[in-house]
Amino acid sequence: MENHNPDCIFCRIVKGEIPAEVIYRNDHVLAFRDIAPAAPSHALIIPQEHIASLSELEERHRDIAASLMLAAGTVADILGIRESGYRFVFNSGADAMQSVFHIHGHLLGGRQMGWPPFPGEAVLHG
Repeated sequence: MENHNPDCIFCRIVKGEIPAEVIYRNDHVLAFRDIAPAAPSHALIIPQEHIASLSELEERHRDIAASLMLAAGTVADILGIRESGYRFVFNSGADAMQSVFHIHGHLLGGRQMGWPPFPGEAVLHG
């Protein structure tokens, strides 16, 4: 991995220093099961390079960003939820409830979901 943060739990998972149930890996991304699943199928898909949040993505990260999105279908296939449907959620920043500052998408499925995904006020437009 070219760029990593030794204090980042996800960088340590990428390097194999912390165990994880790896589902998928390619040159740019790693997918593993969430240790506190919010759905019957819940995986995290992360870049192998340390990028703290979506807000820090730059043009040079184009291949990484594409790999994150493309990995969702592959991981959904592996989990057996591609046909029934899944949600792929990214939180960016503290107000969005990002708790680990290394980009990660939550791939969730295995049951019917509602909208909005979290309780509270929601105004839907359009």
